[in-house]
Amino acid sequence: MTSRLPVVSAVLLAAGLLVAPRVAAQTPTASGHWTGVLDTPAQPLDVEVDLKPGTPPAWVGTISIPAQNLTAFPLQQIEVQGTSVSFVMANVPGTPTFKGTVAADGATISGDFTQGPGSLPLKLTRKGDAVIVPPAKSTVITKDLEGAWSGALSVGGQTLRLTLKLANGPDAATGSMVSLDQGSVEIPITTITQDGSHLTLELPAIAGKYSGDLKDGKLVGTWSQGPGSAPLEFTRATP
Repeated sequence: MTSRLPVVSAVLLAAGLLVAPRVAAQTPTASGHWTGVLDTPAQPLDVEVDLKPGTPPAWVGTISIPAQNLTAFPLQQIEVQGTSVSFVMANVPGTPTFKGTVAADGATISGDFTQGPGSLPLKLTRKGDAVIVPPAKSTVITKDLEGAWSGALSVGGQTLRLTLKLANGPDAATGSMVSLDQGSVEIPITTITQDGSHLTLELPAIAGKYSGDLKDGKLVGTWSQGPGSAPLEFTRATP
């Protein structure tokens, strides 16, 4: 004998088949690899920004501007509150700052990029996951390398005055380089390694590298940036 479902049960069962499962709404995220164009008076500048969560509640990020040889420049003061996003390029003249909002579909971030008194609109479009490669770990350096150094780099028919600062942190050396004739921007040195008297400095933010040796109280070596290179000597900076 064939059993039949009660009419009410059959109706409820059929209705249940027509009800789609509920999916929790997801908040748009600032995490990702973003690209945009900053339309400056001089020229349009392609911009790439990578953002992702770091150690909670902090975020980590970098910005690249190929036309200015700026690669993976580390961002500071990254704040993400819901769909609001902001970050700062620290130690750069005018303190470039971006403040924007992630679109409801999570595909774009629209906002303003300010530097000093100037401000320009900037719309970033998500192109995938963030790509942030941590720099190689620095070593500690000896006392005779710590402190401030001065140098002069001859490139393109001009001489650029440079200041190099090196110090030891708890586990590794830290440092920065400043070009006094190019706005005194303090460029972080991401990797510092010492092997005997040989010193290597890597500055991926400007695709730069210095390789030299400590000789008679001076650092004598070569500066490389992109395909070009030039001799560069540092002496102890005058207090």
